[in-house]
Amino acid sequence: MDFRSIAENRYTTKKFDATKRISQKQIEDLKQILKLSPSSINSQPWLFTFVSNKETKDALADASFFNAPKIKDASHLVVFSVQENLEEFERHVEGNLPQGSVNFYRQFIKEQPKEKTITWLTHQVYITLGFFLAACASMEIDSTPMEGIEPEKYKDILKIKDHKVLFSVAIGYRDNEDSNQPSLIGKSRLPVDTIIQSID
Repeated sequence: MDFRSIAENRYTTKKFDATKRISQKQIEDLKQILKLSPSSINSQPWLFTFVSNKETKDALADASFFNAPKIKDASHLVVFSVQENLEEFERHVEGNLPQGSVNFYRQFIKEQPKEKTITWLTHQVYITLGFFLAACASMEIDSTPMEGIEPEKYKDILKIKDHKVLFSVAIGYRDNEDSNQPSLIGKSRLPVDTIIQSID
């Protein structure tokens, strides 16, 4: 299937089939794909937590408002977090990145306020979201990105340190009765000429 067709068929799943599980091979592929995600100056300021344990998933579901049923029924939940310990991030930059990237960090990032730097780092994690959703769709895995969660509770449940939880993505396989499927309701998008300019 070409990528346009994949994009046309991908959608935010509202109801998962709780009996279907993603194979371990595909989960390992998704981990490798996330590792390969692009980021500015190859900063990679992220942590991805894959959760399949039922008790942990249920605890996270209870910290996810109306998203709870999706999390409980999905095969896995992937939690996306951003580095917020800037001293640790700077050690990563100085120790792992090429000199050009280190110079960019020192000149444009290091001297700005902490909040602005964390916002910049957060943007990098959101790049991985698009990358991840596209990868899932190409593998015929359904997904639901969710900001409707309680990040601090997630952080406590998962015992995450030095990172700030941003959002999570439930992944699995749609229930045949899911009413949000494009084959049932189509896809609502703005016209191309409304959102895209061409300067020839």
